[in-house]
Amino acid sequence: MTTPSNALPPVLLDLIQSADPSWHAALRAGLEAIAKADPAYLAVLAQDNYLPTEGRLFAAFKQAMDKVRYVLVGEGPYPRAASATGVCFMDGAVGSLWSDKGLSKQVNRATSLRNFMKMLLVADGSLQAGNTSGDALAGISARAQADAQGTVQTLADLQANLEAQGFLLLNASLVFREHVAPVKDARAWKPFFETVLRALAEHAAARGATPPMLVLWGKIAEQLDSLPLARAFPRAVAEHPYNLSFIEHGGMQQLFGGMRLLTKQA
Repeated sequence: MTTPSNALPPVLLDLIQSADPSWHAALRAGLEAIAKADPAYLAVLAQDNYLPTEGRLFAAFKQAMDKVRYVLVGEGPYPRAASATGVCFMDGAVGSLWSDKGLSKQVNRATSLRNFMKMLLVADGSLQAGNTSGDALAGISARAQADAQGTVQTLADLQANLEAQGFLLLNASLVFREHVAPVKDARAWKPFFETVLRALAEHAAARGATPPMLVLWGKIAEQLDSLPLARAFPRAVAEHPYNLSFIEHGGMQQLFGGMRLLTKQA
């Protein structure tokens, strides 16, 4: 038995309208699944302070279901209001990707994004594994800034390339709260993710297609791998990008290497 929509906080139901229409029914069903598992959770959340702000709870779902080829799952929103965008690993405080000394100061502050950028540069042969320091990046940055027409310059450019490749950029927990452990919020959102996976699996089956690939980063995201539905999806799993070892992860280099995410797409 599902939870009636009128039992869900209207403020959260209203946010569904910010998503692509292809997701509306699944997002509503996902909230109902959360409420069924923990009837008090959403009512408390609706009255609480959480990130992301500005109604961006479902920002990742602006990517239409038809376009999803990969579901990239991180842990949770950045713990800073300016950074949390509702889209995983896309730090809203980051503008330019480059500086005169290598990666921009904002990218270097966003550790996960910094290591993801370095992994991409190793994957395309621009950087040598084990030598990804600022000195090694300086020349790359200079060439990137000189090639403004051919090389991505901003985080918005990089996000657009990821979305063009078919990435749904999610977090295991859609919210961050200072007074709640991220793993606790992630546990509460697990029924929501099961609903999202079911919608994607059914959508793929209706088209006779393979479900999109789950790309799981970090221990919290890996918990989704225990969902029975996840077994129907191809999966690529890695440590969280805030670990330096992520830069040299062969599986991630193979997955992303051919996408040319740092090259502006026509």
